[in-house]
Amino acid sequence: MDRRRFLQVAASLPLASSSASSFVSSVHAESTPFDRSIVRQMARDAASKPFKAPDSRLPDNLKNLDYDRYRAIRFLPERALWRGEKLPFEAQFFHRGFFFAPRVDIYEVANGQATRIRYRSEYFSFGNTPPPSPEVDLGFAGFRLHAPINRRDYYDEVCVFLGASYFRAVAKGEIYGLSARGLAIDTGEVKGEEFPLFKTFWIEKPTANANSIVVHALLDSESATAAYRFTIRPGESTAFDVEMAIYPRVNLDHAGLAPMTSMFFFGPNDRIDVDDFRPSVHDSDGLAIFNGKGEELWRPLSNPRDLQMSSFSDLNPRGFGLMQRQKNFFAFQDIESNFEKRPSLWVEPIGDWGEGSVQLIEIPTKEEIHDNIAAFWKPKSALQAKGEHTYTYRLHWGPDTPKATALARFSRTGVGKRGDTKIFVLDLIGENLKSVDPNTIKGNVIAEKAEIRNVVTQPNPATGGWRLSFELALKDKNPIELRASLMQGDDAISEVWVYRWTP
Repeated sequence: MDRRRFLQVAASLPLASSSASSFVSSVHAESTPFDRSIVRQMARDAASKPFKAPDSRLPDNLKNLDYDRYRAIRFLPERALWRGEKLPFEAQFFHRGFFFAPRVDIYEVANGQATRIRYRSEYFSFGNTPPPSPEVDLGFAGFRLHAPINRRDYYDEVCVFLGASYFRAVAKGEIYGLSARGLAIDTGEVKGEEFPLFKTFWIEKPTANANSIVVHALLDSESATAAYRFTIRPGESTAFDVEMAIYPRVNLDHAGLAPMTSMFFFGPNDRIDVDDFRPSVHDSDGLAIFNGKGEELWRPLSNPRDLQMSSFSDLNPRGFGLMQRQKNFFAFQDIESNFEKRPSLWVEPIGDWGEGSVQLIEIPTKEEIHDNIAAFWKPKSALQAKGEHTYTYRLHWGPDTPKATALARFSRTGVGKRGDTKIFVLDLIGENLKSVDPNTIKGNVIAEKAEIRNVVTQPNPATGGWRLSFELALKDKNPIELRASLMQGDDAISEVWVYRWTP
């Protein structure tokens, strides 16, 4: 899939304006009772039966739409759900077609009743594509939610659920970047990845003074079903409280929980064979981990020459995420893409997740349009068939992790060649660095089966932080695992930088 086109398509519909009429409620189907237990029961029942592929049939005039014709099909903002009701949220819907052929049913939940929102062609403008017959009920491809997060009189797009089990969100002042997913199955495995999909959504109607909105979702795939409850709170940092129950049809040996996907094309640590006017191009620049032992790790991302898979074993992780730490325009110099405005995504497990590992997959790419980075939590033991496996976690979309750390953090990783060695230049920032005695600071660098030379630490007056540099002797062409931290005496005053250098 052309990732940049995917994002452009998802963002192509016009935003709501304040003068439009309300959503036409008379087209709603018959209501049925609804509570949070119903979706789990539906997932449990579906898991006891063979998987049924989603309905991807479309009228002839909507089959095989190209990008431009699909993008011209726009939801009319005056048809937004709850428009004109002075509620804190509105919903708009996506048409089926192009990459998004599977039918998705969407319900509104109000007063304990679920009412299916019936598709009508009059909700959309179609450009040069003839609209389908008014009698045809196609369902939708997905939806997006709007709320006033940047200013009180305008409903900004906050999040979107579109395509398989993908969803993404922004916080105040941000634009879309990386994506999350409901569930990953066999990601990075030789036999190929399975892509579960959200087939049904239930959106709870918010009250007039609500600061959150609840979305329920039913997921299905060849190997498993799952039920979700998302509580979404937009703001300076947009939070998703996620309650998930998975019902495997078969043993899931390679399940990925809280999965996310992003793009890293090049940066100061990795721009081999790149001829580009921009210093960096990426939606995320590193994987951060706060593990169960209390360690804080930072793993800069790379665009490898060959597929790379990294595993960080843990017990009851405290958090992990793909971060965009670089927030300066001059690090990217891209007026159109504004990579410095892309959000970071942090996963905060709620409760004990047991043994497992944070998995990082880095896929080679020669273009920035591809999502080539994946990260998720992989349980150590398989999720057993015919069982119920529940997890709760909070997703934080925003400029940083939800809680500030007392440790200095690595803000930039630069890599270059010096004779027969590689030189690494690591910049650190943090409040604790402003008052340290320079005579007590030293760098601690460890390499697996390699020689480290010329470790130097010095203040960086341009950033108000410190710089740690060292040289790595190149004796062979095998990958080398590296760890580095800044020490004051015997105490670490920084997070741990971990890196795999590959020839």
